[in-house]
Amino acid sequence: MGYFCGIDIGGTFTDCVVLDDRGQITLAKVSSTPPRFSEGFLNAIDAVAGRLGIPSEDFLGQTDLLLHGTTVGTNALVQMKGARTGLITTKGHGDALIIMRSAGRSAGLTIDELLHVSHHRKPDPIVPRDRIKEVSERVDWAGDVLLALNEDEARQAIADLVEQGVEAIAVSFLWGFVNTAHELRVKELIEELAPNVLVSCAHELIAKHGEYERTAAAAINAFIGPTTSSYIREIDQVTKDRGYRNPLLIMQAAGGVVPADEAARHPLFTIASGPVGGVAGAAYLAGLLGHRNVIAADMGGTSFDVGIIVDGEPITSSETIINQYTFFMPRLDIESIGSGGGSLVWVDEHTGTLRVGPHSAGAVPGPVCYGRGGTEPTVTDCDAVLGRYNAENFLGGELKLDREAAHGAVEQVSGRLGMDSISAADGALRIVESHMADLMRQMTVERGRDPRDFVVYSFGGAGAAHAVAFARELGAREVVVPLGDLASTWSALGVMSSDVLHVYEHSELLLSPFSPARMNEIYGELEQRAIEQLRAEGFDDADIELSRVAEMKFSLQIHQVEVPVPSGELTAEDAAAQIERFIARYEQIYGKGSAFPGAGTQIGLFKLLARGNVRTPAPPELEQRPTAEAGSRDVYWREFGEFRPTAVYDGPALSPGASIDGPAIIDYPDTTVVLPPGASAGLDALGNVVIDVGSAPAGARAGQSSAAVTA
Repeated sequence: MGYFCGIDIGGTFTDCVVLDDRGQITLAKVSSTPPRFSEGFLNAIDAVAGRLGIPSEDFLGQTDLLLHGTTVGTNALVQMKGARTGLITTKGHGDALIIMRSAGRSAGLTIDELLHVSHHRKPDPIVPRDRIKEVSERVDWAGDVLLALNEDEARQAIADLVEQGVEAIAVSFLWGFVNTAHELRVKELIEELAPNVLVSCAHELIAKHGEYERTAAAAINAFIGPTTSSYIREIDQVTKDRGYRNPLLIMQAAGGVVPADEAARHPLFTIASGPVGGVAGAAYLAGLLGHRNVIAADMGGTSFDVGIIVDGEPITSSETIINQYTFFMPRLDIESIGSGGGSLVWVDEHTGTLRVGPHSAGAVPGPVCYGRGGTEPTVTDCDAVLGRYNAENFLGGELKLDREAAHGAVEQVSGRLGMDSISAADGALRIVESHMADLMRQMTVERGRDPRDFVVYSFGGAGAAHAVAFARELGAREVVVPLGDLASTWSALGVMSSDVLHVYEHSELLLSPFSPARMNEIYGELEQRAIEQLRAEGFDDADIELSRVAEMKFSLQIHQVEVPVPSGELTAEDAAAQIERFIARYEQIYGKGSAFPGAGTQIGLFKLLARGNVRTPAPPELEQRPTAEAGSRDVYWREFGEFRPTAVYDGPALSPGASIDGPAIIDYPDTTVVLPPGASAGLDALGNVVIDVGSAPAGARAGQSSAAVTA
């Protein structure tokens, strides 16, 4: 038996999904273990091995591929608990990281935070000014050396930083991405004089214009490097000790995986990679189902993450903002807010209004109803109070929910508002669902996309309980809960179904009309590097897939737009057509008629995405089962303004073709699908719950509850 195993660590739970060589799926969900995330990683392996009925060592020995999405780097940056870091840069440019951009005081802030301008502050520096050292060197924009590197100054800078006790040093020179010689020489000197210090060169991470963003990327890579790299190497070693024989693959923010040793060298690219697995899995499933446009919505315990798939491809971004630091990094375009099952429900002291999030109860102590010491109500507690969850059989029976404790916690909030606890619980859910719909609206409507053209894929442990509500508010018509119960651990499956992905970039300014000869030369060099690397990693040519992209803009503009470039030998006609593709993409984003071709067009960055296709077995279709009988429990429906006896179906017992009308609940071991009045759902051959969100029936408050299922 050969296994494919994906593990994703979230802020609350660590998920593990295993696919065997027959396509059978086994999953496990355990609590995350911050700050020792490796314990949660191993607990997940032990749990899934237990479900398979074999020892962990035997399971890992029979595992063909082990893939992992980690939040260690993200957590270190968000909490500002990284290594003591130094920076060596070009003389006269030591303040670039401190000055930031003009938007540094407001970058990444929420709408509420932006409104309080007097409270805007720059973030705590990743590298304090006294650990930023300047050395004499100068390269111009074309890569010509104007001033040779002063190695004596470089040696002194290294010695000073070592004396200050740094654990990592970032090296970022003004035009170091055009001519890398000076950055590489300083790297050699650091390895010679301070062999135990981690070195992070900007050009090895980012090869494009943007002094501040490139320097920030190098500094962040150094800041999180020791913690993230040691974590990756630890789990790499312990899985080998337990019998795993193949390379451990680590999820990257760009949407693919890389071998553990590469991820340990460049931990920057693991930042924000946690939610990426879910979008990658959504893209995989969308290909099977024929959905071209998808909103991938992940509601976990801590956050709500949204990614967009357009014409079969996830939307990407080259810029990331965390802790107000803006830095370059190829990644899937995913936005997040603090709206998860563990998000705290509270009352604003100043306004006396009900609020939800962004703070979370986390894995420990978690929601009050978990009985692990939590005292503040959460979204999950509100769901429990309203009867949505099976209190006796939560998480497959591994946890019994204390509904009375949840009720008491919600009363602490409702009493301060002069409301009853039921109204407060429902109000909190309305708020969090509104927050989620608003984020999805920002990703679609505010970017020129009509949500009615998209199918919503809702996953994460809490997603299916709220999907119909936020989809209705958004204006979407259809929701898919992927593979039923597997939606709870969807990001882990996404990690497992991801290909090895390397991103190669070349920064060079080309003005229209573009030279096809130069474009062919640049892409030819990038493709040669990519093929050599993927072959070295064991991929046959038949499993190597190359995709070209160019970052383009109109002259004198700032923001660039990514535009696909055809493969093969480019002709003059192809180069001219590239401008038309850019104009079409530009107007898709900014509106019809917004393009100004008369300004001239530029290419500033040539990018190549190189994939090594990992062939995992496809999940099998479900077998027909006898018609499922529905149970019942009292559930509060806001459409009726009261609790009603509601049909409850055992999700794993449903057969393909089953049809359910709301109001109804579908209980799976690890997730719960909530169908409000007016919604209906069916089960397809793969086990996806496909929901027509419909609308609340007219006069529902005075109507009668009804639910029906047909085989």
